Amino acid sequence: MTDVVEVPADDPRVAALRAAMGDEMADLYGRPRHGATAEQIDPATVAVTVLATSDAGEPVGTAALRRVGVDVEVKRMYVVPGARGTGLAGRLLDVMEEHAVRLGAERILLHTGERQTAALALYRRRGYREVPVFEPYLDVPESVCFARPARSA
Repeated sequence: MTDVVEVPADDPRVAALRAAMGDEMADLYGRPRHGATAEQIDPATVAVTVLATSDAGEPVGTAALRRVGVDVEVKRMYVVPGARGTGLAGRLLDVMEEHAVRLGAERILLHTGERQTAALALYRRRGYREVPVFEPYLDVPESVCFARPARSA
């Protein structure tokens, strides 16, 4: 069973997973998605960061929540290719939703891209509804944003 534990936002294993995600997104979209890298997120807004590790202790996934006023936004949710199809993305989303409720957030926000079909399907399946693209993603091509009430998460 994969462990999911809370870690500091600057955990080097999380940084490595975020870099892998950045490389994968650049390959998928033919360019970097946008200039706001994970490292440029104001650390003061990050409420929680989690790391998923395999039974062997290898990092296989990560996600974070950042505060956006009365809402929270799921940031940099990523599962390594070898761990996809195992339910880990849903488990990471469960953990983020639980934290959102504990934090008293009104809504949970998400940003993804139109070519990330598995992510789009997961979010829709989980009751997230598409909303207008919000800052800081207004100038990011192929953006798709979602929201759902945190209380019903």
